[in-house]
Amino acid sequence: MLEKTTRINYLLDFYQALLTPKQQNYMEMYYLEDYSLGEISELFQVSRQAVYDNIKRTESMLESYEEKLHLYDKFQQRSGLMKELEKEGKALGADRIISLIDQLKELD
Repeated sequence: MLEKTTRINYLLDFYQALLTPKQQNYMEMYYLEDYSLGEISELFQVSRQAVYDNIKRTESMLESYEEKLHLYDKFQQRSGLMKELEKEGKALGADRIISLIDQLKELD
């Protein structure tokens, strides 16, 4: 479950602007703020099932965006390569390389 939550949070970071305000609210409350379906349904005065359906539909949309755009996959690949570069730079004592890698990390 934690792995799924982490993935959805990253997908939200990348694709949140493509969601409607209601979808954004539900997803933020459920995944970022750890609200239950019942709590969200009370706040928005809708059924728990409506919240559940909206969240599941939005998850599918986020996965569909990722299948097409691969922003999260590319992010993971970049992160892995930067870790390797950092490891090699430290082994070689290349402070300039480490400094550049740190600057790249700040951009993500």
